[in-house]
Amino acid sequence: MQVKAFLFGLSALGLAACAPYGTSGQKYERHETKTAYNIEYGKVVSSNLVEIEGEYGVIGTWGGAAIGTAVGSGVGSGAGRHVARAVGGVAGAVAGQAVEREITSETGLEIVVALDDGGSVAIVQANDVTFAAGQEVRILFGPGGGARVRPL
Repeated sequence: MQVKAFLFGLSALGLAACAPYGTSGQKYERHETKTAYNIEYGKVVSSNLVEIEGEYGVIGTWGGAAIGTAVGSGVGSGAGRHVARAVGGVAGAVAGQAVEREITSETGLEIVVALDDGGSVAIVQANDVTFAAGQEVRILFGPGGGARVRPL
């Protein structure tokens, strides 16, 4: 049983590494399709690297808890073993969240754009397209306040 719990937790953490994350300038999530976007045009003022904080969810929490419980099962005997399993499960859940958050963090870009209408915006998105000062771009404003910068 301990080996199964350990392998389950390890595989769950492995899946967390494969989970999609971030806000790409080029990739659209399925729910973003068939959506009308307002478009504005402008020129890039600056583009700076930023760190996009990762997320955590059930994969890291449950995977870490399973590993912690399995490890705690190997400690002590009787009531002490039950306490060790409980403590191991909680500690593992916290550690699993931290691992998942670290795995899903990414480097992004903060892109400042001077709009053709005289305004300006700053948008943070994944670092999957390079932008240079003075480059002409379009900004797609979606429902719910989301936006992305795309080269012309």
